[in-house]
Amino acid sequence: MPARRKQQSNAMLYTLIVFVGLFIASTTIAVIYYVKAEEYRTARDNLQSEIDSQATRTERQDIGKNIGLRLSGKTWLGTMIEYLNDMVTLIVGGVPESTSAEVKVKQANTESETALKLAREYIDFQDPNTIGLVPIIKGLTSELKSTKNLQLETQKQLENLQKEFENSNKANIEKEQTLLAEKEKLMQEVENAKQEYKKLQDLLRQSTAEQVKNLTVQLQELTAVNESLEDKLNLKEAELAEARLEMKAAKEEVAKIVPAPDKEAMAYKPDGKIILVDNEAKVVHLNIGSNDHVYRGLTFTVYDRGTSIEKDGKGKAEIKVFDMAETYSAARIIDSELTQPILIDDIVANLIWDSTKTNVFVIAGDFDLNGDGTFEYNAIERITALIEKWGGKVDDTVSIETDFIVLGQVPRVPERPTLEEQQIDPTAMQKYEASLQRLDRYNIIQDRAQALWIPIFTYDRFLYFIGYKTQAEEAGAF
Repeated sequence: MPARRKQQSNAMLYTLIVFVGLFIASTTIAVIYYVKAEEYRTARDNLQSEIDSQATRTERQDIGKNIGLRLSGKTWLGTMIEYLNDMVTLIVGGVPESTSAEVKVKQANTESETALKLAREYIDFQDPNTIGLVPIIKGLTSELKSTKNLQLETQKQLENLQKEFENSNKANIEKEQTLLAEKEKLMQEVENAKQEYKKLQDLLRQSTAEQVKNLTVQLQELTAVNESLEDKLNLKEAELAEARLEMKAAKEEVAKIVPAPDKEAMAYKPDGKIILVDNEAKVVHLNIGSNDHVYRGLTFTVYDRGTSIEKDGKGKAEIKVFDMAETYSAARIIDSELTQPILIDDIVANLIWDSTKTNVFVIAGDFDLNGDGTFEYNAIERITALIEKWGGKVDDTVSIETDFIVLGQVPRVPERPTLEEQQIDPTAMQKYEASLQRLDRYNIIQDRAQALWIPIFTYDRFLYFIGYKTQAEEAGAF
């Protein structure tokens, strides 16, 4: 082979090798670029899918129109969340928790449905367009205004009727008191006449015939006077009965127009409420203090918040004030139910104590103060001391000024003592007559309290209403 053809062959071989190398390199680069392009395309598709899940193209184009002004420093999604939080806050009345929009909307829907259910009791939603918080509030506001106007009108009518009733009742009471005074005066005159009559009878048995004749004349005269007084007494009693019938008729006429007032309404008035509870220290704080005339040692009964005081006066706990400031006071828990713990906003009350007035009591009957089965001879004096200690007042007789009656057991009257028993105990007859007087006073107080609509409390019920039931059985309680 000539030398030139050999060189030419070598050049072609080198060219072929270079070409093959370049082909392999370009192919490799093309494959790498293809793989990378596929990765970028897949990432782009994933990113586009995620963007589409957040918002469609149309929604993205109108995002400013749909959401509104974007808040400074916030994304469009953050801006929308802020607007959503503002709406939820407006509905539920508080700052939303850091939860999902779904939970927030569900909470708002639940609160709205609850408000709607409550509002249906007062508003008739015939038009679906009126079902919303704003229409509900407007409707309730209108109902409230109507109710207030009706209440004011009813209150005005009630005050007029109450004033008429009080005037009528006062006139009847004054008439009754006048008749009672006249009756007592006549009874005293009858009693005096009877005593004179008895003296004359004794003298008649011991006098001569002339004395008998003269005394007989006097006896006849006194007998005539006695009969006249008895006739007057019967007449006054008839007038008293007629006055009571007139008062009863007046009450019935008033009752036809307006229901009879609850005579025990004053007993169910709360005196304060619990503002703080420390169960570990067994201490509570009340919203009344020295400015309200609260003082150490004052007891209260605790009742459930949002409810009225029970008729029997039993509460969930008894507390006793041990310290106070001008506007609040601290009290120790004396007795409480484990199943009914004291809660904030529970109400407290004491029948005797009142921050604005002095309650007037009348007490009668026999009392077992410490529950040992025996009646204390000075029980009324000891209860009186307790009432006066807590700012109340105790009267002997019932009047229109009396607020509450406390009745114990009916006084027991023993058998009339015989002459032999009087010889053994010279005070036996005196004790017997005293028991009769106590029974008569008990019955008079009870009758007059019922006639004047004054609430009557038994001893146990009285203790419940003053928060003193637990302490009453302790030594030195009175």
